[in-house]
Amino acid sequence: MNIHIVTLGCSKNTVDSETLAGTLVANNMAIVDTIEDADTLVINTCGFIDLAKEESVNTIIEATERKKQGDIKKLVVAGCLSERYADDLRSEFPEVDHFFGTEAFESIVKALSPDLKYALLGERIVQTPAPYAYVKISEGCDRPCSFCAIPIMRGKHRSVPADKIVAQAASLVNQGARELILIAQDLTYYGLDINGKRTLADLLKRLADESGADWIRCMYAFPSGFPVDILDAIASRPNICKYLDIPLQHASDPVLTSMRRGITREKTEQLLDTIRERVPGITIRSTFILGYPNEKEQDVDILAEFLEKQRLDRVGVFAYSQEDDTYAHILGDPVPQSVKEERIARIMDLQREISGQKNAEKIGTVQRVLVEENVNGEWLGRTEADAPEVDNEVYIRSEKPLLIGDFVDVEIEDADDFTLFASI
Repeated sequence: MNIHIVTLGCSKNTVDSETLAGTLVANNMAIVDTIEDADTLVINTCGFIDLAKEESVNTIIEATERKKQGDIKKLVVAGCLSERYADDLRSEFPEVDHFFGTEAFESIVKALSPDLKYALLGERIVQTPAPYAYVKISEGCDRPCSFCAIPIMRGKHRSVPADKIVAQAASLVNQGARELILIAQDLTYYGLDINGKRTLADLLKRLADESGADWIRCMYAFPSGFPVDILDAIASRPNICKYLDIPLQHASDPVLTSMRRGITREKTEQLLDTIRERVPGITIRSTFILGYPNEKEQDVDILAEFLEKQRLDRVGVFAYSQEDDTYAHILGDPVPQSVKEERIARIMDLQREISGQKNAEKIGTVQRVLVEENVNGEWLGRTEADAPEVDNEVYIRSEKPLLIGDFVDVEIEDADDFTLFASI
């Protein structure tokens, strides 16, 4: 059986697909790189927001057409969308052989090979194209955010034991990963369910000391109840990136209160001050939601003023998406899509200007860059200040070929809003 896995959505889904691939291979099935070489297709869906749902449904439609034409024999749909809407999907897509939710690795194996009496959980097969790998340190979420359906799809927060994480991290480094990116629905909750207290700082130190990784990066750190001891870990270990992704979602108190974020603008700014004081030069990334039901124009003004004051290094913006069974669902979706897009454009224009100024300040400096690919004769990489897929990139001129996965020192010669240009 030749199986191709299509992964949609976030990096947590990437880890799930890699774990599934390892489990399938451990049970004598083959993973192939293209749909054309496959007789079985597994779609790992995303159900986070409307655009993600639409992409998942369109992918299922395309796959059912391939099955009707005989290009594939078996079709499996798994992941968040399937976890949440399995019954609806079954009635809509009878061509799909099996529907599963999240982390249903052994069940998928047994469905594809019914004569198996048990399934072996194999080593993850890393599918990221460059020399980095994601490490999922927990699953699920206990936060009550009004707009989010993640707890419905992923369940309660469950920390992965530290020994297992450290062993997996060392294995990923042995497979060629130079950078490990720690992910979860909420990194900062790590350890509460196992130890009765937050132990992310201890985990970070162990990973820095024992994994062999050159870079360790933290993504998705919730601001409310933030464990400040992780800042000492970041500051004290040279292989922990001076970088923190901390989704703030908004800066207006009325919106934050309705979102059930458990924090105010004042406390947010105090936290940002503490982060910068404890880890000088740290890069801070955040994401924001615009068009939330009770958001007014003055709330967008407050967010813009907050960004002008705080000058965050990296910012992503999403339009509010009304999700079934969430606390905010009863508020409706009164902000027109056109207004959401106008607000997003305003905030991103502001952040583009901030990012351009920050990049211009780096011209003439020397930066350490992880080389990731060759693009039309130029080498492409990232600095410590940039996570893959979502942050800035560096184009590198070099007279000699570079090796993917190498670290090189470059001089920044030019910059635009989201890109640096450098030479060896």
